[in-house]
Amino acid sequence: MKYKIVLNKTDESYSVSCPGLPGCWSQGETEAEAIENIKDAIQEYLAAIYESVKDTDVREVEVAV
Repeated sequence: MKYKIVLNKTDESYSVSCPGLPGCWSQGETEAEAIENIKDAIQEYLAAIYESVKDTDVREVEVAV
């Protein structure tokens, strides 16, 4: 899957977030490190969401953008 990310350069490093996943953010000393770190954060975020709904009635819908 592809997720949009927002990368911000700070004075000391890079911060990165995934707007489509509220609260999912990371950082890194370099742009490349920040991007790798947000990939890990997204995987962990999705795993936590999956775990929290695994015994519920989960469905999918399709929307046009």
